[in-house]
Amino acid sequence: MIDLETIVRSQREFFYTKVTRDTMFRKNSLEKLLDSILENEPAIYTALKQDLNKSEREAKLTEVGIIKDSIKYALKNLDAWARPDKAKTPMSLFPSKSMIYKEPYGVALIMAPWNMPFYLTMAPLIGAIAAGNCAVVKTSKNSPYTSGVVVDIINSTFDRNYVYAIEEVISYDEILSKKYDYIFFTGSERVGRTVMRAAADSLTPVTLELGGKNPCIVDETVDIDMTAYKIMRAKIINAGQSCLAPDYVLVPVRLRQQFVDSLSRYAKEFIGDPFTNNDYPRIINLHHYMRLKTLIDKSRASGVIGGRCDDNQMRIEPAIIPDTGFDSDIMRNEIFGPILPVIGYDDREEMIAILKRRPKPLACYIFTEDKVSADELIDELSFGGGCVNDCMLHGTNENLPFGGVGSSGMGSYRGKAGFDTFTHCKSILRVKKKAPTPWL
Repeated sequence: MIDLETIVRSQREFFYTKVTRDTMFRKNSLEKLLDSILENEPAIYTALKQDLNKSEREAKLTEVGIIKDSIKYALKNLDAWARPDKAKTPMSLFPSKSMIYKEPYGVALIMAPWNMPFYLTMAPLIGAIAAGNCAVVKTSKNSPYTSGVVVDIINSTFDRNYVYAIEEVISYDEILSKKYDYIFFTGSERVGRTVMRAAADSLTPVTLELGGKNPCIVDETVDIDMTAYKIMRAKIINAGQSCLAPDYVLVPVRLRQQFVDSLSRYAKEFIGDPFTNNDYPRIINLHHYMRLKTLIDKSRASGVIGGRCDDNQMRIEPAIIPDTGFDSDIMRNEIFGPILPVIGYDDREEMIAILKRRPKPLACYIFTEDKVSADELIDELSFGGGCVNDCMLHGTNENLPFGGVGSSGMGSYRGKAGFDTFTHCKSILRVKKKAPTPWL
């Protein structure tokens, strides 16, 4: 069994050699990672199929393709990100010059979840490598096939003194007992609290990418059928097992039945028979399957459209709960599955007031043809990020920082934001030789 303490110590010693500070070394490392991903692409698709029954088409769109693009984007922009920035200097400090230097933290711990096991491991790793850090990577035991391929890719590409993926099943307590220079965690709010407590003991900076109940807010100006199409399309990605998935929909009461009818039609159109459709993902394990099945059973009294379950395959037909309220069981926690509650509203201001009192979600999706209305909601509500008139797409833009706020997380990554997350900005004032201290 690997001695994690030895790995962390050897990575810190390697970091002190300053090899990782060289931008050419970082770019070569990213190129090696890209080459290894390309070489192992068929194995990645097979593993995602085994873990989640994810189709190759979905895996290309949501996991592998986006990572390949992320590496290429980092390679193109790394030199500009890494160079020192000039800052303005006030006249009171003349003659001097102000600079901001980009410094990697050191040894980063990256803890990945099971729901998008390839993408959510590699995305932060790209940022850590680009910023010049060493990294210890912990994949999820709940997605064993993909985790195995990811471990093979990382450990066959890099020396363990630089980047190492933990092969053995090690407890969170054991992993978090080591001293890191940065911790990046993606997962549940419950485990996020554990990670943050451990980080606080050693004053280690941390990024938490959690989740939350992402609302879709629909108003009367939209094309209801197209809106239902977009929301259901987003909901069924990975069978709803995505931190960015629409969690529930708010729709004007008078349009609710029309909207629900369209949702139901598109669920059938997209999936067909969920138990014979070989491309429809399964629920990751029995625990989560039973949790979702229980939520559906508890909702049947108020009406459920769809929601059939197959215990043998652990597949759940998309379930629409057409008339629920904020106080229902299903609205207490993030669903993380193919269940979509619909809440009708008459009073827009009351609806906004309720949302403002709820925990801040990772995403919010606003459907309206009224720009003023969209701007008002963006201004009034706090959430990690989102879209107007679509779902989830903001998470594919390398130019947009991705992250949560409040109970949905802290910190961000993707593109330059990922580089910045794993970088300390060191401010320096250079006073000219022989010049007096400026303010004396």
